[in-house]
Amino acid sequence: MTPPSDLHAVPASATPAAASAHGPHLPGARTAGLFAHLRQDAPASLVVFLVALPLCLGIALASGVPLMAGLVSGIVGGLVVGALSGSHLSVSGPAAGLVVIVVGAIASLGSYPAFLTAVVLAGALQWVLGRLRAGNIGACFPAPVIQGMLAAIGMLLIIKQLPVAFGFQSTEQALGTVPSAADSLDAARHLFGAASLSATMTAAGALAILFAWDTPFARRLPLIGRLPGPLLAVVWGVGCHAAALATVPAAALTEAQRVNLPEVHSLAGLWSQFAAPDWTALADPRVYTVALTLALVASLETLLSLEATDRLDPLKRVAPPNRELRAQGIGNIVAGLLGGLPITAVIVRSSANVQAGARSRLSAILHGLLLLASLLFLAEFLEWIPLAALAAVLLHTGYKLAKPALVRAAWRAGWGVFIPFAVTVGAILATDLLMGILIGLASSMLFVIESNTRGALSMLTEGRMHLLRLNKDVSFFSRATLRGYLSRVHEGDALVIEGSDCRFLDRDIRETLQDFLAHADERGIQVECRSLPAQMPEAGLSGAVGVAGLLALLRPRARPVPAAR
Repeated sequence: MTPPSDLHAVPASATPAAASAHGPHLPGARTAGLFAHLRQDAPASLVVFLVALPLCLGIALASGVPLMAGLVSGIVGGLVVGALSGSHLSVSGPAAGLVVIVVGAIASLGSYPAFLTAVVLAGALQWVLGRLRAGNIGACFPAPVIQGMLAAIGMLLIIKQLPVAFGFQSTEQALGTVPSAADSLDAARHLFGAASLSATMTAAGALAILFAWDTPFARRLPLIGRLPGPLLAVVWGVGCHAAALATVPAAALTEAQRVNLPEVHSLAGLWSQFAAPDWTALADPRVYTVALTLALVASLETLLSLEATDRLDPLKRVAPPNRELRAQGIGNIVAGLLGGLPITAVIVRSSANVQAGARSRLSAILHGLLLLASLLFLAEFLEWIPLAALAAVLLHTGYKLAKPALVRAAWRAGWGVFIPFAVTVGAILATDLLMGILIGLASSMLFVIESNTRGALSMLTEGRMHLLRLNKDVSFFSRATLRGYLSRVHEGDALVIEGSDCRFLDRDIRETLQDFLAHADERGIQVECRSLPAQMPEAGLSGAVGVAGLLALLRPRARPVPAAR
């Protein structure tokens, strides 16, 4: 049975390239397809909205930007990207994975408006990547590097949000309470003494709810088990604040410890709240570095989320990655122009969309409308949300990205997985996200090279007779191994070079063999080259023992000779 479809639905067997080749539908068909699954998409959009609202606010909080910026990105991710995307179930918005870049970029560029210029440039670059059909870029990054990137982001989220969970507005404010001459114990006493008990209790209860909601027992609870954990954590925080106001007002959270949004009563009023890019920042070369970093990391996270969402799709539809890059690019251009955070496809919201029963991209569009409505009509109620509850949501997200089980899995997978994973984590923590990814990629490439060159050459010997086998294509990385083998062939020995399994010899390998052959006669070494790739000179065997005889002698008692170190 053919699955129901909306705009650009493709069968499960279709490839992303084939999906992106589909032509546009007629306007009437687009409208009919968009609302074909309204009965499933409308309730799903409500669930996604309830998940996205605290995440949008929390990510803006972690990024150190106005909370309005997170909501703007959520709205653009739903309305703009949702309308242009070829994915049926993917949901876009501000991503926790970009928090590290945002914080570092704003500090580097000196202002948020300058950073918005970089967001617009990053969106334009993403659109160009989509036009160049670079949608398969995600496949160029090995899994250990991607896992290391996510784990490092999780650790940084935990580091950044712990002070907020204790009632501080930022890490810098927390450190400001510690005297410069204080030792470790004194610093801890000052920090705990300045912490807010109400904020700490709020964050602890919210974390308990979030971890409890990950258990199978909570998911089986009727009705309440279907509610998203982040929403319940926020409701807990609001309840704690309301209870404190009613009983002990002095213990209630201050205005600085709660969400603070500008009052918006109309679309015109909303428009006046948008920040604008600082176009003079185009003269700063650092803007282009930030834009490139944003474009690459956001594209990578989008493509990985897209692939994961396609796997979750019960109808097994495949989203065209190049169209998704173009949609994300336009979304980031719009978000940057309106003062929002950069946007990616986000697996947390996308998986909630799938689990809620969505069938088309209408769910993502409607969730954007709900975010817009909450900003217009619910801003007064949103200001009851404690920042500590949002910090707990991000702490939980950071834990899931960097939980110990992932480290144990990388360790059990062997050095070839664990070392690139660990190097990526350490490099990101020590430098920045882009440099850390590049360092992790380089470490992973070393293992790829090692595995590809392992066993390329082998040597069998019996007395003064040797058989050198080229077991597969040989690159210059095997030159040291080859020289080690050839050094064991002495004057008066016989050598057969067997290359029937080799189709390519690197130039350095050819030159090494040619140099050996050029002096073999002078040293009295009998050499026979068999089945070597083209352009390799043949050398005849001058002694009494022929190739067949040599192979026959070697076969019964052959023993491998280790490569020279």
